[in-house]
Amino acid sequence: MRHFILSSIVLLFILSCNRQEEEVYMFSYFKDNGQDGLHLAYSTDGLKWEALNNDQSFLQPQLGNERLMRDPCIIQGKDGNYHMVWTVGWNEKGIGYAYSSDLINWSEQQYIPVMEHEEQARNCWAPEVTYDETTQLYYIYWATTITGQFPETDSTAESNYNHRMYYVTTPDFQSFSETKLFYDAGFNVIDCTIKKSSDAYLMFLKNETLKPEPEKNIWLVTAESITGPWSKPTQTITGDYWAEGPTAIQIDGTWTVFFDKYRNHNMGAVQSEDLENWEDISSQVSFPEGTRHGTVFMVPQKVLDDLSTGTKLIK
Repeated sequence: MRHFILSSIVLLFILSCNRQEEEVYMFSYFKDNGQDGLHLAYSTDGLKWEALNNDQSFLQPQLGNERLMRDPCIIQGKDGNYHMVWTVGWNEKGIGYAYSSDLINWSEQQYIPVMEHEEQARNCWAPEVTYDETTQLYYIYWATTITGQFPETDSTAESNYNHRMYYVTTPDFQSFSETKLFYDAGFNVIDCTIKKSSDAYLMFLKNETLKPEPEKNIWLVTAESITGPWSKPTQTITGDYWAEGPTAIQIDGTWTVFFDKYRNHNMGAVQSEDLENWEDISSQVSFPEGTRHGTVFMVPQKVLDDLSTGTKLIK
């Protein structure tokens, strides 16, 4: 009898450990204009998403003149913490940053003045953060319009926003490199996000060109280094609709890119096994009502369990 009880305890312990080691999909997003802060949803298959915390905010924005939290990008860093960057306002010269060990309790919010040195900078939109194993640095990159720069594409812009991508690096989110130009392929570009495949860096981006014919679609470029040089964009991976805010992950070995069909007021997705032929699977995905774009990432089952039970304490 004693042996049976001990065996049962060991089995339960093993099952508990296995459950903690399992991972689920998490999606960070904003709603409306981003005024109420960070929202989170989870999925067990990467396609059907359920809101956490009754779709209430996990973190209220405190930075910038407008106090917004748009485009929340979250990754798990080498230190085990979840690091988040976001857009703090429509016309700010910096971005927001905070970190958390559990996605519930967050650090003090930090304003990173990445474009304060540029007098003609108009904005800092949709920052993303990627940890690069090769350089052992975090790369933070975003879209900015600097008035008077890149006049060759001024006529293609919307409301005189003529964006290029800029970046800084940091080993610890305390010290930062000087800001540099990250990506200029001769067109108006925003919403870049980077993933590493087995043999290349993949960057999904939005072609923001409006005139003479609108692009407003998602493209893929590749490189051997996180800073390029990047391949020439050759074809869009999205369909006959306006799309923005791509975020990518592999689901059962298949690359899946989610994005915001912002004119249709819903989310979409495409999939590819070879990064060349893309299938639109928008009809197979579902997100909480009002979801705007953000980031897909993985978390241990225990993090989801804690989010599900602990969020009742969040005000």
